[in-house]
Amino acid sequence: MKIYIVGAGPGDPELITVKGLRLLQEADVVLYTDSLVSEDLIAKAKPEAEVLKSAGMDLGEMVEIMVDRVKQGKKVVRVHTGDPAVYGAILEQVSLLKKEGIGYEVIPGVSSVFAAAAAVGAELTVPELTQTLILTRAEGRTPVPDLEKLRDLAAHHTTIALFLSATLSKKVVNELLAADWHEDTPVAVVQRATWPDQKIVRTTLKNLDADLRANSIRSHAMILAGWALDPDIHNKEEYKSKLYDKTFTHRFRKGVSAE
Repeated sequence: MKIYIVGAGPGDPELITVKGLRLLQEADVVLYTDSLVSEDLIAKAKPEAEVLKSAGMDLGEMVEIMVDRVKQGKKVVRVHTGDPAVYGAILEQVSLLKKEGIGYEVIPGVSSVFAAAAAVGAELTVPELTQTLILTRAEGRTPVPDLEKLRDLAAHHTTIALFLSATLSKKVVNELLAADWHEDTPVAVVQRATWPDQKIVRTTLKNLDADLRANSIRSHAMILAGWALDPDIHNKEEYKSKLYDKTFTHRFRKGVSAE
């Protein structure tokens, strides 16, 4: 007995994986986060499926339904936004399912961080500039571990992707400036990436808070910060990858000597 935890992707119903879509279409019971998952995607479930919205449920209610339906011999699919592995809140569900002797399988999805990068046409790891991407969030009502304070992570001066932080933009600015980030550091904010009402704001660290307020962005937004987000980076030859350079040799291609 097991349930399937499926990552629906960031919003666009076509960005679910082939396997995730197949499971959704085979499911007898679909439990989904209706505040975040596209109704157009859920509409692909078979007509006779029991489709349940989970936004108004607490943890106990959700798990009780999943356990009950699985024990009835039904195929249960729990649909999460983005990728379940990143801020997916699946750990507490899995813990209770295991206590009931119910197994689970996670089907990955496209995370909003990569949907946001695609929306602004950015490569988040740029040769000679930054080769590391930090996925984190600003500290709000839910604390972060002492060794993961934003100021300390920012000290590495890599590309940073901030989940769940749009309401804490002033704190984000202060923490990055305290880590010696330049106030002109490029920032891209994507609200509701890949949804029809997607909104993109390109700004700088100095202007981040003001620009978010001006655009009424306070939720469902991904903040990407770092010099990899420079809108003019495509024109800078010093940051081009060597992978496709004609002098670069690897086992699939012989390089041409530079003279």
